[in-house]
This record gives sequence, C-alpha cells and structure tokens, in this order.
Amino acid sequence: MNLLRKILFPFAILYGIITSIRNFLFDKGVLKSTSFDIPIIAVGNLSVGGTGKTPQIEYLIRLLSNKYQVATLSRGYKRQSEGFVLADETSNAVILGDEPFQFFQKFKNIQVAVDANRTNGIQQLLSQSKKPEIILLDDAFQHRKVKAGFYILLTSYGDLYVDDWMLPTGNLRESRSGAKRANIVVVTKCPSNLEESEQENIRRKLKLKASQELYFTYIDYDDCIYSQKEKLDVEAIKDEKKLLLAGIAKPAPFFKFLKSNDDECLTFPDHHHFTEADITTIANKAKEDKIITTEKDYVRLKDTNIAPQLYYLPIKSSFINYQNNFDTTILNYVGKSSRNS
Repeated sequence: MNLLRKILFPFAILYGIITSIRNFLFDKGVLKSTSFDIPIIAVGNLSVGGTGKTPQIEYLIRLLSNKYQVATLSRGYKRQSEGFVLADETSNAVILGDEPFQFFQKFKNIQVAVDANRTNGIQQLLSQSKKPEIILLDDAFQHRKVKAGFYILLTSYGDLYVDDWMLPTGNLRESRSGAKRANIVVVTKCPSNLEESEQENIRRKLKLKASQELYFTYIDYDDCIYSQKEKLDVEAIKDEKKLLLAGIAKPAPFFKFLKSNDDECLTFPDHHHFTEADITTIANKAKEDKIITTEKDYVRLKDTNIAPQLYYLPIKSSFINYQNNFDTTILNYVGKSSRNS
C-alpha cells in the first residue's frame, strides 16, 4: 500500500492543484457561497475520516441544546435515501445514515436532518414550522457552497494534518493551507495526560494564526455498556470472554479499552451496512458470549437477530484543559449571531 501511494504521488499533486484552485475561486467570490442569518457552526477535518467528528458534534449539542433550538445537518453517508430528510419516529439508520440516526436517538430535543446539498438542507430546515436557532453542519469543512459563521477543524493526535499528504498519496482532502479557514482547531484523541510541553510543541508545529484558538481533547469512555434492557459496569465484564465488533475508521483504541486475552475482535469497514450473512458470521463467532460494539454500529445492529446479546460502549469528547474557554467562545459566537439575526 505504501509503495502504491508513492507511485500515485503525481496524482496527489494534481489533486492538490485542483482543490487549491477551487478554494481560491471561493475565496475571491468567483464561486459563490450562500450565507444565512442564523448561527451555523461547521465541524470537519482536512483528512479522510477518523478524527472524532461525532463526539465533537455531540459535545456541541450538549452545550447548546438546553438554551437554543438546535438542528444538525449531515450528508447522511451511505444512507439508502435521497434528498432532504428530516428525522421522525419512522426514521432509521438506513434512511438517515448511522451518525445522524445516533444523534436522533440520543437527543430528543433537537432536529436532525440529512441532505447532500447543504444549502438546500438549511433552507428546508428554516422553512419548518419549528425553525432552528442554530445549525450544526457535520463534516462540512470542504462544503464551501455554504458560508458558515464558525468553523471547527479537527485533527488527530499522532496523525496531524501538517504531517500528511494529499490524496491518494496521503489522506488529505485539501491542502494544509485550508486550516486557515478555521476559527478553532481541536487536536483530538490525545492521551488524557498530555503534558503542557507537548501541547506547546504541537502548537508550534501547526503554526496557527493569532486569531485561531487551539484545544486538546481525548476520547472518554463510559463506565458502563448498554443493551436494550440493561447496563453493566465495564470493569465487571472486562475479564469475561466476549466478541468485540467495530465498523469505524480507526477501531484500535476501542478494542484496546475493552479487550481481555480471550476476546475476539471483528472489524468491518467504516459505515458498513450489515448483511444477513454478516449477522450470521457474527452470531457464529459470538456463540453465547456478549457482543460489544460502538454506539455508531449499535444503531445499525440493534434490530437484528443478535440484539439479545448486543451491547454498546458510549464515548464522549473531553477537554484536557481550557474547556471553559472553548465553551465561552462558542456561546459568545452563538449569542452575538443570534442577536444579529
């Protein structure tokens, strides 16, 4: 794979030129972006997948939804529906995609919508009788046809965008210079005890503008696993033989957190649609053992034949430091934008 990526390096240069020209045309107003008179926060990354967008969106929902009417708008990756869909009680992961359906299941006081055309999606949300006061755009950093009011860029610790290359040689969707559009950069998936000196090293490496804020977060796992009927302490089942199942971009930390010596780990592609054959394979491997999966995979598996032995482990994004500063920046933006709308 590394050799193939090196061979494809000329294509990475070409792809970088194309995306840079596109960004230049948007920056100069030749290609048009649509603005809206409502606070819009776009969360995304420069690389392909695996930076922790879902827990970051959920953090923002928790921060904002008690005070404002919040809506999330996603593309709905790999959903089997088209156009604009506003989640309701008939929705499922097939219609919405796994991550939007997870938002809908967890947060009953928000609106959840999907539309590949973000401009149309926002217009549709604003035409609802229950109009949102804030819209969170999921994975929309490169969707420049909408001009969000605030941009949060995520980059993974140990896989920083400044160390990466353009597709297909590396994993970058656009040039590293795209980071200049961000109001906030969050280094995700850090060790929870990341020292100030290492944070400063990363700060120097990223070379952010003076106006940009930098934060460091880590993945915080729940103390319990959950099924449709019960919750169990993680410590109580850690040494128990079980099947660990993940269909996410980077499952290694999930497996490491739960795995004991006798456990089997089963990996599927990110956003995988589980077939009947997949369910049979999972059931045969698990036998009578518990099956523990990620929350994102659980919403696609909870109505299948393995549901009686299926559990999920929730995660959330936690700040290493300066959480209050982050919250204040977001709340100040939303408050100011709400007054102006």
